[in-house]
Amino acid sequence: MAGKRMVADCRKFPSKMNCDVYMSGSKEYVTEAAVQHAVGSHGHKDTPEFRKQIEDFLTEETASV
Repeated sequence: MAGKRMVADCRKFPSKMNCDVYMSGSKEYVTEAAVQHAVGSHGHKDTPEFRKQIEDFLTEETASV
């Protein structure tokens, strides 16, 4: 059985861009994708502290999309 699917949803954090990116998958893949998105699209710096913030931001997926 596969592990839990996690979700990163930019809509939870209002921004000037009104970003509506939603991604789900394993914690490892979503963390990496969310960091790359935040760095490339929102100008964040990829640091260990920021990666921890991203991991804390993830929530467990409650329904299949």
